Formats: sequence, C-alpha cells, structure tokens
Amino acid sequence: MASYLNSSMVLSKPKQPASHLDFLNSQHLSSWSPITSVRWRTHHQRCSVQQVRASSSMGKGLKVMISGAPASGKGTQCELITTKYDLVHIAAGDLLRAEIAAGSQSGKQAKEYMEKGQLVPDEIVVTMVKNRLSQPDSAEKGWLLDGYPRSSSQATALQAYGFKPDIFILLEVPQDILVDRVVGRRLDPVTGRIYHMTYSPPETEEIAARLTQRFDDTEEKVKLRLQTHNQNVESVLSLFEDITVKVDGSLSKEDVFATIDSALSDLIKQKNASLGMAAA
Repeated sequence: MASYLNSSMVLSKPKQPASHLDFLNSQHLSSWSPITSVRWRTHHQRCSVQQVRASSSMGKGLKVMISGAPASGKGTQCELITTKYDLVHIAAGDLLRAEIAAGSQSGKQAKEYMEKGQLVPDEIVVTMVKNRLSQPDSAEKGWLLDGYPRSSSQATALQAYGFKPDIFILLEVPQDILVDRVVGRRLDPVTGRIYHMTYSPPETEEIAARLTQRFDDTEEKVKLRLQTHNQNVESVLSLFEDITVKVDGSLSKEDVFATIDSALSDLIKQKNASLGMAAA
C-alpha cells in the first residue's frame, strides 16, 4: 500500500506561563541574617535548577505515535505535545518535501512518482522516516510521529527497524463534525492563515473576499478521504491495540490536550518506576 500524505495545519505555539518564586512569609524576615539569606538563596537556586532539569527531561526517550482524521485537530495537539514534552516532531509529509527540496536520492525518486500523479511507494517514505528516527536528537529527546504509519505494512516495516511506540494516540471525532470543519475551512493566500466560516471567520470583508477553498475540501471528497483514513487506521490499530489511547477530539483543544497530557504523564511515571525497580 502506498503512502497517503496530507499537509497538516499547525497553530502557533501557546505562550508559556511565567515562572514565579515562592517567597518566605513576612513573619520570618525579622529572623534573617545575611548568612541565612545567602543559604536560602543558594538552596532556592539549587532547587530551581533541579526543577528546570526535571522539566526539560520530562519526555526524554518517550516514543509517541498520533493519528487523527483530517480536521481532527491533530496538528494543534502535536504542537502542544512537543511544546510541553520537548519531543522531536516527525511528519512524513514534511520529510518528503524536505528530501525533494534537498535533491536527495530518495527525494528525486519521490518527485518522479508525484510528477506522474502517483503515490509515493512505502519503501521510500519508510526509509525517510527510519532515517529521521535514527538521528541522535530523536534517540535522546524522544519522538512524536505525526500521522504515520498509515497502514499495517508501514507499521510492520518500522517495527522491523526496531521502532516501536510507547503509546498510540487516536483522536476520534464524529464524521458530521469533521465534514463541517473541513467544508467551512478557508485559506488566506496572502497571510497563509486558516479560517473557518463558522468557528473562526475572517476579521474583515476584504479578507473574506480573497479567501480560497482547497479543491478537495468539499463534502463528497472529504467523506472519501475519511473512508480511506478509517480503513488505514483500523489496520494500524490491530498492531498497537494494547497501547492505544482513544481521545474525544470533538472537545475543546484544551480538554483534548488535558486527556493526552494525563496519559503521557502516567506513562512517564510508569517508565520511571520501572527504571527505579531495575536499578534497585
């Protein structure tokens, strides 16, 4: 089965909450001496460094796969996940475009198929994904594989290379909601911003007049894409059934991420507990 590659919408990174210090109560200030103050500052700085180190290594080594239908909000959740857990975000479509732009051997082969209107064979894309997963940053930080694999053959090929996820996240959204999200989607060719005529309409009539719609963002074509997606996902889920977490993607992006965040946090605790038991 060939690879189905779709571009995904990625929203801007959310602003990080400002850090704050825990100050001593005013009733303790009168008993402070210069030496006590220095000791407290040194202790606080040491604790702060430990907290930063713990935060920066939160998702270290975590291996995550995420899947979702077109307009399921997958791009937004990938951005939120990589922001908090500092994982290497890997999308097959991005790799493919990068290889073509670089003029690599794999890129040249892929370009030939695409210029003929044909789907890029699995072996080419799997090799690209495998090479990216093998990079030092992916091994050290952990990775988030976005929308891939899309078939059991792709999943089996990655497993043969030794790449197995710790968790497989599936965003589930009812079809009528997905169709509504896609059909109402519009692109501003000037700014590249994505609007929705109902949920996120353009600010001015001038912007509204220049918006365009993707040729395949029609109800008929969306339903065909969803049918293909569902068939592909079912074949992949059979291989990752024991580590799959299904998330209601029809909720707000904050609620969706809260569910994913909880699952990833629990997974990290389990991994750390296992490492602790092994060390003991």
